[in-house]
Amino acid sequence: MKTPPPAAASRPPGLASIPPRERSAQAGPVPSRENAARLRAEDPAYRVEVERRRGRGASANPGGRYEGVQRESFDDGWDLDDALPPFETEIIVERARTIITKNDSPDIGFDRSINPYRGCEHGCSYCFARPTHAFQGLSPGLDFETKIFAKTNAAELLAKELRAAAYEPKPIALGANTDPYQPVERRLRLTRGILEVLQRANHPVGIVTKSALVTRDIDILAPMAAHRLAKVAISVTTLDPKLSRRMEPRAPTPTRRLDAIRQLTEAGIPVTVLVAPIVPAVNEHELEAILQACRDAGATAAGYVLLRLPHELKDLMRDWLNEHYPGKLKHVFSVLQETRGGKDYDAAWGLRQTGVGPYAWMLGRRFEKAAERLGLNRRGRWTLRTDLFTPPAKETGQLSLF
Repeated sequence: MKTPPPAAASRPPGLASIPPRERSAQAGPVPSRENAARLRAEDPAYRVEVERRRGRGASANPGGRYEGVQRESFDDGWDLDDALPPFETEIIVERARTIITKNDSPDIGFDRSINPYRGCEHGCSYCFARPTHAFQGLSPGLDFETKIFAKTNAAELLAKELRAAAYEPKPIALGANTDPYQPVERRLRLTRGILEVLQRANHPVGIVTKSALVTRDIDILAPMAAHRLAKVAISVTTLDPKLSRRMEPRAPTPTRRLDAIRQLTEAGIPVTVLVAPIVPAVNEHELEAILQACRDAGATAAGYVLLRLPHELKDLMRDWLNEHYPGKLKHVFSVLQETRGGKDYDAAWGLRQTGVGPYAWMLGRRFEKAAERLGLNRRGRWTLRTDLFTPPAKETGQLSLF
């Protein structure tokens, strides 16, 4: 039997085996979060090898905040003959119990939404939805973009919920959490199934996506838009294809998104551009250029969101910046903390999207001035109708006599 080398045998136990309260005492002074990001970047026990995660947004797969233990790999001195396999996308079928999610947030323009997928293969480094994977006992890191839950009974549940006697029609948001047009939608067509139910019921819908795949469903969206039952918001983070590939590794290129805006507009579907998120010192300088390009492509309304960093996303973004823009790491978080009262993130309603302070004020004025100059948001809010709603008929499997 092969024995490990002496150095490995005498190695003290790793930090993973030390209870949290004892760890700080044994490990010495706690480094700043920015320095901790650099230490993580150099630690092979934390970061996943580049070849294994090629085409992914996160650099690691840390445990979620609800996990009772945190596991870390380390070199125990044994030689491994085979390299670990790359992270492949796994689709997990979820038979949901309900499909319409209600909210009472006063700073967003809808009170109900549908997310046919949990997790998102686009792998956007900045995605505020990453921490939701912790509810599944999975990592907000690589798990979020490689373990995708698909609610295969979404359309069936939606029809059932729309038929409920107490249901009151109001616009439904598609894509409030994860993208309804992420790559797997091309094959599973769950979003299209949802739209088919909404079309039959004359139910209003607003879509948020960064995918050009939305143009596939123009045949449904255009007739709905003609009756003020549908609108689309396209997220454009940058016009730089290299930066886009780093930030959003499996999302369509900026050029394809602009083309999607053009196709939707030509089909009579109103399009809003979302410059989101704005990352200080990374893409903030593109704000006006993005608005210009999207207006030229046909967008008539616009909005923006300052980078949001709830829960585990704080450290995941630190890791991403340290890997791609290490010289900007400290500055980015200094600016963000200035806009969030000294914290990395403030979830307060009305402030979480834009922040406060001089930088946030300047960003808001830049957006307002550019939008006014380009004629964006002049038509007012494009209100979706609810008076045409008709509950979908229940399918009995029996043919009609007429």
